[in-house]
Amino acid sequence: MNSQAYSFIHTIVSRRGKDSAFTVFQAILKAKGTNFTSFVNVLNGLIAAYLDLGFVSDAIQCFRLIQKHKIRFPFQGCTKVLEYLMKLNSPMVAFDFYKEILEYGYPPSLYFFNVLMSKLCKEGKMVEARSVFTEMWKRNLRPSVVSFNTLINGYCRLGDIDAGYRLKREMEERGILPDVYTYSALINGLCKTFWMRDANEMFNEMCVKGLVPNVVIFTTLINGHCKDGSIVLAMDAYQQMLTQEVEPDLITYNTLVNGLCKSGDLGEARKLIHVMIEKGLKPDKITYTTVIGGCCAEGDLDGAFEIKKMMFDNDIELDDVAYTALITGLCRQGRMVDAERILTEMLNAGLKPDDPIYTMVIDGFSKKGDVKMGFKLLRQMQSNGHAPNVITYNALLNGLCRQGQMRNAEMLLQAMLNLGLNPDDITYNILLDGHCKYGNPDDFDKLRGEMGLVHDYATYTSLIGSLSRSSKRQARK
Repeated sequence: MNSQAYSFIHTIVSRRGKDSAFTVFQAILKAKGTNFTSFVNVLNGLIAAYLDLGFVSDAIQCFRLIQKHKIRFPFQGCTKVLEYLMKLNSPMVAFDFYKEILEYGYPPSLYFFNVLMSKLCKEGKMVEARSVFTEMWKRNLRPSVVSFNTLINGYCRLGDIDAGYRLKREMEERGILPDVYTYSALINGLCKTFWMRDANEMFNEMCVKGLVPNVVIFTTLINGHCKDGSIVLAMDAYQQMLTQEVEPDLITYNTLVNGLCKSGDLGEARKLIHVMIEKGLKPDKITYTTVIGGCCAEGDLDGAFEIKKMMFDNDIELDDVAYTALITGLCRQGRMVDAERILTEMLNAGLKPDDPIYTMVIDGFSKKGDVKMGFKLLRQMQSNGHAPNVITYNALLNGLCRQGQMRNAEMLLQAMLNLGLNPDDITYNILLDGHCKYGNPDDFDKLRGEMGLVHDYATYTSLIGSLSRSSKRQARK
């Protein structure tokens, strides 16, 4: 009647609560009788009950009490404790417990060693992972290709490619042949460190040995070439991929589209999108946003809006990256009305533009002479929870000084100071230039004395220009 017995044990443990292992164990020990098989089952049930209730320290204490009383080992309960510790993402605690139970006859398992190494590698604890690997040999277990691959991948992810190479040589010396995953881990590590020549050599070695690269390896190589600025080599890898009948996936195409856009080849990027669609792959937000960014960077705003329409037609919402690219592109071309329209559209979509975007649009309107719109955007910016910085105020000050509104410029400077913003050299050079062109050049001395202005090229240019104009007026008199 095991199920009824376990239910009864669970009831006892739940009532006694945490830190009750010693008391409950002693009570069960007194009542064990002579049936040792049943007693071991009871102990397995006791350990399981503590684990079910989350009292892992009690479960481990049960195991140690079993050791102390030299009772037959409950392997089933130990396995449950080990699995529980693995799920807690405490690999070193699990490893210590594993070594402890191995000393008492628990059979070593390659599976548990590999899982422990994998968890430690994911946490970047390579010294500890290597100690698990060493312990494997001590227990007369032969590491598998999975064991070696786990360590190689862990080292390569952290950029220690030399350690990865040493392990590859070691596995070959021990008669364990590297597989696709071995090469994938090494190629990925080499690409991340931009050792593209070595990555290509590793790729070629893999092919010579008769191993067929998969989509992950090809995509890794393509991504490495793209980040290295070698789009031609990336496209060569893509063509080789097609020749070997390895189907590119969405990540592969997005990687290539990104590389082509960054190299300025927008036409080829668009062609690739059509190829994707023909192959039954649906471009996603990343695909379209990448092309929008590429178009805006190259000044092809018509192309960017065409892609924007395609996103709308495919029910794909623009994100802040796409909107930022569009607004930036429009501001660069001085299309401020359109930039403000896209900014409003971004807000209506529930997205929040960051401070630099607001400042860019404010600066664009100020340079166009529409300071009124600049101040409107400043108020909108503040109402949306943003705190304009000195760069934002400098953009507005520049607009006011360009129009000769020096009184308003001085008032804005005072507002900055009241907000606790410290004007910088650019602030004072903007004001100086304005005073020299439209105000009283003598105000420069006041600015220099009160604010500690640092002389630079702009300062002297403004002063020389002012003196030149003053000399011409005196000559006419």
